[in-house]
Amino acid sequence: MLRKVITIDEELCNGCGICVNACHESAIGLVNGKAKLLRDDYCDGLGACLPGCPMNAISFEEKDTLEYNEAEVKKNQEAALKQKRNEVLQQEQDKGQHKDKEQDRDQEQDRDQEQDRDQHKDNQYKDKPRQEEQSKEEHKSTTSCSCPGSRVIDLSGRNKVEVNPQPAVQSSNQSRLQNWPVQIKLAPVNAPYFNNANLLIAADCTAYAYADIHQLMKNKITLIGCPKLDAVDYSEKLTQILRLNQIKSVTVIRMEVPCCGGIVNAVTSALKACDKMIPWNVITISTDGTVLEDN
Repeated sequence: MLRKVITIDEELCNGCGICVNACHESAIGLVNGKAKLLRDDYCDGLGACLPGCPMNAISFEEKDTLEYNEAEVKKNQEAALKQKRNEVLQQEQDKGQHKDKEQDRDQEQDRDQEQDRDQHKDNQYKDKPRQEEQSKEEHKSTTSCSCPGSRVIDLSGRNKVEVNPQPAVQSSNQSRLQNWPVQIKLAPVNAPYFNNANLLIAADCTAYAYADIHQLMKNKITLIGCPKLDAVDYSEKLTQILRLNQIKSVTVIRMEVPCCGGIVNAVTSALKACDKMIPWNVITISTDGTVLEDN
């Protein structure tokens, strides 16, 4: 059957995995760090994966191939969903077993501590004179020959520098941050500063890699996050922010490393789910602090 399916240029592909998550039919997978069309009959030819690719490595081609097999796709999706549910159930069971072990351990520790307290009280009554004498000897030993690492030292006067209340040179650096909090996880979806805002969504590392980050923050509401370290799906909260507020534009700043593509994927999903036409662009920063792409 002659029809359109997607094709992926391996030389352009950076292995970010955005297209893998964007393909609802699971037709695309990562093989040796590159995106691959795994099965032609899973590709519906609609190209949901195209706008998410930051490298423009995906395009259409018309070729004689298998017909789109919707029944097989649904069967595969159901199997994947079942597997995910089983994994979640297994994780919950493991957590429950771990919690039971912790409770047993805590109870055992409480019993041991109670026994130790009782034994300590008995020893105090039985041998109080000897303990008082021993305490005096220990105090004498401690005050006369204490460990240097435990010695109390006042360092408040060391390296004191006279401060000039009117510096000769004023710093030209100025923070462009217009909102708090900035973490995606902490920002309320209905915060008033979101209304009629130009939104900047940046990966955490970009603030340290790109020296002029505050110039990009100018006149924008800033949100930051790291999809690799934060065990949350940013797309759900970003969808609510875009849906509940009048957002003028969205700028995404990511690092060039593949794992940073997750934040672009989250924004892409949110833009699709919010049912609004919002202009957006992606700025890619290299690890040496230069702008690689701005599109």
